[in-house]
Amino acid sequence: KLQERYAEKGFTVLGVPCNQFMGQEPGSSEEIAEFCSATYGVTFPMTEKVEVNGDARHTLYDRLVGFADGEGHTGDIRWNFEKFLVGRDGQVVARFSPQTEPETAELVGALEKALG
Repeated sequence: KLQERYAEKGFTVLGVPCNQFMGQEPGSSEEIAEFCSATYGVTFPMTEKVEVNGDARHTLYDRLVGFADGEGHTGDIRWNFEKFLVGRDGQVVARFSPQTEPETAELVGALEKALG
């Protein structure tokens, strides 16, 4: 819904599949993308499946995990659906816990502020 609502303002969701959380994404990147599209109507881009924690952590996450969420948590990704808001300049604007629903006032407010 956020993708649909804010795409015209230059916002996009980027899905990053990872199988490090109880094996929830065991398929190939292509299989995961097809499942998300068919099951949830996902239209936003998705990356290849990556590691977000541990020695094989993708370089993107090397940078992202250094930013604190609203509770002050930094470091490893705790669970699927941890969210990062990255500004147009590539700087991390906010980090949200996996429990934060995408349409909460906190997240939408940060998104709208970042979009100007």
